[in-house]
Amino acid sequence: MMQRGVNVLALVKDSERYVFLYDEESAATLLRTLGKYASDRELSFSWYDAAVLSQKIRRLARENQEQAGALGEMDR
Repeated sequence: MMQRGVNVLALVKDSERYVFLYDEESAATLLRTLGKYASDRELSFSWYDAAVLSQKIRRLARENQEQAGALGEMDR
């Protein structure tokens, strides 16, 4: 049985803290949220921040898939 994990992604900018909790199923929603935050002029969250965090989300998803594949091969 595979456990569902919660990923934590955090960014600290000046006095603002952005902390995102998400699972694999909600990664696409989080990517859209990063874009919304980047377009909000009242936040210090920039398009650069969104790009960097998006890369981390995608990298973590790839690593999780590779790890799941390796575990699946071990079960055979």
